[in-house]
Amino acid sequence: MATNPPQGSLFDDTPQAAAPTPAAVPASPKPAVVAPVQAAAPTPAPKVAADIPSEAASNAAAAASGYSAKDIEVLEGLEPVRKRPGMYIGGTDERALHHLFAEVLDNAMDEAVAGHAKFIEVRLDADGALVVRDDGRGIPVDPHPKYTDKSALEVIMTVLHSGGKFSGKSYETSGGLHGVGISVVNALSEQLDVTVWRDGAEHRQSFSRGKPVTALERVGPSRKHGSSLRFLPDETIFGEGAAFKPARLYRMARSKAYLFRGVEIRWSCAPERVTDQTPAEAVFHFPNGLADFLAERVATTETLTETFSGRIERPTKAGSNEGGAVEWAITWSPIGFGDSDSFMQSYCNTVPTTEGGTHEAGLRAALMRGLKAYGEMTGEKRAGLITAEDVIGNAGALISVFIRNPEFQGQTKEKLSSSEAQRLVETVLRDPFDHWLTAAPKSADRLLQFIIERAEDRLKRRRDKDVARASATRKLRLPGKLADCSGQATDGTELFIVEGDSAGGSAKQARNRQTQAILPLRGKILNVASATNDKAGRNTELSDLLLALGVQGGNRFKEEDLRYERIVIMTDADVDGAHIASLLITFFYRTMPGLIRAGRLFLALPPLYRLSHNGKTVYARDDAHKDELMAGMFKNKKPEIGRFKGLGEMMPAQLKETTMDPAKRTLARVTLPRSEEAVEDLVETLMGRKPELRFRFIQENAEFAVDDLDV
Repeated sequence: MATNPPQGSLFDDTPQAAAPTPAAVPASPKPAVVAPVQAAAPTPAPKVAADIPSEAASNAAAAASGYSAKDIEVLEGLEPVRKRPGMYIGGTDERALHHLFAEVLDNAMDEAVAGHAKFIEVRLDADGALVVRDDGRGIPVDPHPKYTDKSALEVIMTVLHSGGKFSGKSYETSGGLHGVGISVVNALSEQLDVTVWRDGAEHRQSFSRGKPVTALERVGPSRKHGSSLRFLPDETIFGEGAAFKPARLYRMARSKAYLFRGVEIRWSCAPERVTDQTPAEAVFHFPNGLADFLAERVATTETLTETFSGRIERPTKAGSNEGGAVEWAITWSPIGFGDSDSFMQSYCNTVPTTEGGTHEAGLRAALMRGLKAYGEMTGEKRAGLITAEDVIGNAGALISVFIRNPEFQGQTKEKLSSSEAQRLVETVLRDPFDHWLTAAPKSADRLLQFIIERAEDRLKRRRDKDVARASATRKLRLPGKLADCSGQATDGTELFIVEGDSAGGSAKQARNRQTQAILPLRGKILNVASATNDKAGRNTELSDLLLALGVQGGNRFKEEDLRYERIVIMTDADVDGAHIASLLITFFYRTMPGLIRAGRLFLALPPLYRLSHNGKTVYARDDAHKDELMAGMFKNKKPEIGRFKGLGEMMPAQLKETTMDPAKRTLARVTLPRSEEAVEDLVETLMGRKPELRFRFIQENAEFAVDDLDV
């Protein structure tokens, strides 16, 4: 297995030995035991009343078992939110903390999109409280017909799934859908003050941790209209010292202003809260919407064409969700955008959908069909080779949709799943994209030829098994979402194999583009020790990995064909990550043992914990290392301890500092012992086709593994 480096050497670059890591395997089911048949016993006589236990006896038995009616909890009001905040805002870390701001800002944006508000004020006060104010209609304050003893304002703030966005009568489109956003903010705030200007009067009410601390008060007459929320996050939920970051709030407010051309967002921050270059005051108003957003994003980047952008509204049909508005801005670059070849940012009703969804699928389909149709019209037969991935592979794209009753995956709304969105985007973009292409034929031809070259490269890679490094003038498009390094020589280059696009995104930003390449895999690869040769040969992930390495498996493996000096397996520091690493090591051992014998296969050792105190941050590999730091460096202190859920949860700077920077990281070299027969027997036992061998191994070794179980 990969050995832990000595304590205190987490950032050393000295490779350490590691043998192939066996995969964790479940115990085989026990064989069924058939009991001998016995003669039937006489049928018992019916029980009389005296045989039935009394109620008192039943209660006594339940109490004795330790599980009775008193153990059943009923969470009321906003208690579920405080009990399990992760279900509503995705956790209690910094990202979740700022999600509170997103929920409040979404409500203000809904007023603006509905045409009732023209400005939104965002203010971070000196005490850390955040204020969001709009000049919309104001939250209703009249008595609620169902809760006659409460105002509508109090119901909205204290009752889950309450709001004015369910029927679609008050809002044609909205980012808030489930009626939980603002009440969740209230539940997780130490103090929340609401001011409403409505119906010629000013009203106020205060709350704490989800409960009202004052009654709704009519302050006096006022000609203003709108709502203002001032809230301070609860440190008992988010941790001591939890506070909003001005730079992050500034970016979130600015990006919202791009999404609706008719709104003006006014930003201000108490000077004592600013610790970087974030402006203390700013006004955001972008008349061209996403086109302005994209222009700022790609200001210094070489592009193939002018920006394709626009905004179209389609009336919503009565009694259906068909219709809505779509805004887009797209350009293509032959050299990529910074650390990535492409990017796509999508939004639905001004809510960022970081995981994409059906609106992104509609954009891809519309662009692909438009380019194919243009190729057919101009007589370019090769246009039929184009796929959606070819079109989007070097594109910088922004897409925003406004639809009724959108469906998201999860309360945090990170992925749109409404099928109507895909149809709407495809329909809306079809004609404008066709007109844009035909209006500038030279630009359209240049784009079409570039996309066709990408498609031909993709097909060539499928045919070719021996891959040479790309020339400096033409970037080779390898499969598996490989982000290749730019260096020509093999010496000093590294390929990091990571699990999933999330970890791949962080790694691409953290890497040294000159010497480090990133290859994301889709989950757990095939176990080659238990699969047939035919199945292994048809597996796309394994074929892509071989292509990326530039080698062939088995007897045809040649060390000199390797495109990288080091192959680094970089997986999460948990059981699933260890399993994926085991599968990969098994693949390399069975397919190209010469790679391991040459000492060119390594395991990255990412940290599991981050400990911070008074501006000092230290990383711990595992629980033992964390306990050592708590007993030493942080003795008698209470540092903030964060546990990384995976590489995708780490900021690129953290991933670079702890795992990818050669000057600071630690790698474990995978080696083979002198007796390779023993290794072959172990791999066959743990990874082979016979589950009974694994069952026997677990029975014989379970007593020694108690301390290593991650349960």
